[in-house]
Order: sequence, then structure tokens, then C-alpha cells
Amino acid sequence: MPETAQTEIPFDRIRAVEWEDGRIRLIDQRLLPQRHESVYIEDVDQAITAIRQMVVRGAPAIGVTAAYAVVLAAARSYRQAPEDWIRRVQPELERLRAARPTAVNLGWAVARMHRRMQALEAGTDPVPPLLAEALVLHREDIAANHRMGELGAALIEPDSAVLTHCNAGTLATGGYGTALGVVRAGVGGGRIVRVYADETRPWLQGARLTAWELEQEGIPVTLIADAAAAHLMAQGRVRWVIVGADRIAANGDVANKIGTYGLAVAARHHGVRFMVVAPTSTVDLEAADGGRIPIESRSPEEVLRCGDRVVAPAGARAWNPAFDITPAGLIDAIVTEKGVVQAPDREKMARMMAA
Repeated sequence: MPETAQTEIPFDRIRAVEWEDGRIRLIDQRLLPQRHESVYIEDVDQAITAIRQMVVRGAPAIGVTAAYAVVLAAARSYRQAPEDWIRRVQPELERLRAARPTAVNLGWAVARMHRRMQALEAGTDPVPPLLAEALVLHREDIAANHRMGELGAALIEPDSAVLTHCNAGTLATGGYGTALGVVRAGVGGGRIVRVYADETRPWLQGARLTAWELEQEGIPVTLIADAAAAHLMAQGRVRWVIVGADRIAANGDVANKIGTYGLAVAARHHGVRFMVVAPTSTVDLEAADGGRIPIESRSPEEVLRCGDRVVAPAGARAWNPAFDITPAGLIDAIVTEKGVVQAPDREKMARMMAA
């Protein structure tokens, strides 16, 4: 039985990341919804490949995966050189940290594990204490998601419909989800009666992952093309847009999956409220504003193709930023496990983080 097995909570049966039999088990999210298969990770190189190739994605899930990958790295280094394992493991940690630049949870998790590593007494087998730390980090993420679900759902009027973008559910986290944690809690409490999901080109995380995840939990979902979102709002069909975040700057600007910024602009025009849900590990106080957040650019082929099918003429070019920046002024509420920041700004974010 996985050491990170979940408790019995409504709409909480799926885990994208688990520590199992000395390895990391990941749901291969590239294959969903056609196939539900697992990938087993046994070293840092495999973890880096899984992160870069989108086997695992979503800032919190990447962070949890990275924490377990540090355990694997330390185990191998200690076996090879018990007297010098900390120095030898450093390059692997740096490569792991650089696997994806925008998701701040990756570096946060590696740094946390490194601090635990440095605190070990000389001659100590690092695997038991580092594994214990990674398991605690994982459980903390799940608990934070449950708390955010409650806080976010409390903001939503009964009998509401909501729209979400990309996938910020259990597949993107240690479990339960951020934006979809609010959806789960809102559906369970009767506040959310209908969920719309953007398909989210070019990786179709909304179509492939959010729709699959909600269907697995018995939560009805209506999929829309990304370009239909503004029209949906114009018709008065949704009261809230609820999204996750890959990094939040000190002033409340948010980096999230490409297309989030456009949703926020449309929501403000149509009087639809906009909620960002993310743990405090996603808040980067070193980034003064969104302009300081690195934006990952991915292969043009992801836009020129849809899956294995070429959808553009030969010679066409594509621009493929993976994320965009939503200014704090377009956000009605940022929900973290520490509380809700309404109309976020630098002072409110600092006060919340210091709580």
C-alpha cells in the first residue's frame, strides 16, 4: 500500500504522485483520458524527464515529485560514497531545480529537502529522515488543499456555475487540488451546481485532465473551447472563474497556464469574479511583480500539431509561451491555506504570508 494513501473524503480518490516500494509512482498524464497508466521513477534523471515531458505537471505536484526525487538522489549518492555523499549529490539537485523554470514549488521543495539534508549528523543514513520529510511535505500539501477548498467554496454563492482553466486538481497537486479543491468542496456543499472547463490548448489539460478527473469523481462537467469563454460570461452562465497558479509575485500578480490572463480580462468586463487558489509555497516574495517571473517557452510543435496530427501548413511558425501573467488588479481573491486575500496587493500579500 502506498505510504501516501488518502483518507476517505468525498470526491478525493485520485493521487497523481505517490511513494511506493522505494520508488515514485506517477500517473502518466500524457496518456489520459484514453489510458490510465503509471510510470515508476527510480532516479533523478527519470524524474527530470517526467517533469519536462509533462508526465507530471502542475506546480504543487512537481514540487512533491521533486521532494521524492531528492530521496532517490541521496540514496544513490550515499550508497556510492557514504563519506562524501552530500557534496556529490549537489549537481543532481541543481539539475532537478532547473527542470521547469516557472513553477516555483519545484525550487521550494528542493530547497526544503536540502535544508533537511544539511541538518543530518555525519554518518547518518539520509534515506529515512529525507523520506520522512518528503512524506510530511506531501501530506501538508493535501491538507492545505482541503483547507483552501473550504475557504474558496465559502466565497461562492449557492447554486452557482463556475469556469476553470487548465487543470488545477488532484492531478496537479499532492491530492484534492487547488482550484478543483474549491470545486470539490463547492459541489459537496451545494454551492456549485455546474462546472465549465476550458479545453486549454495546446496540451488540452482541461479536456484531457480536468474533464477526466471530475468525471472520475462523479462531478458533471461541461467542456468548452477556449474561445467560447467570453461568450459564456456574456450570457451570464457563470459567476466565478477559478484557477490555480504556478507562481504568485509579492504584489499579487499571478503566473498561470497561458490563457488565464485573457479569462481575467473577460471576467472583469462581464462582472464575473476571479479566484486564484494556490498554497503559500507558490508565493515568491523574491519576485516583486509579474515582470520578474520567468515564462517558459515550449516547442512550436505543440501548437503546430494537435496530438500526433499536423494542423498547420508546412513552413508556418508558432509562438508557444506556456504561461502568462494576470495582474493583481484583475483578481478578486487569492486563496491560500493561510487565508483569503481579497483585491490583492503587496501589503495584503505580505500580511498574509507573515500570518
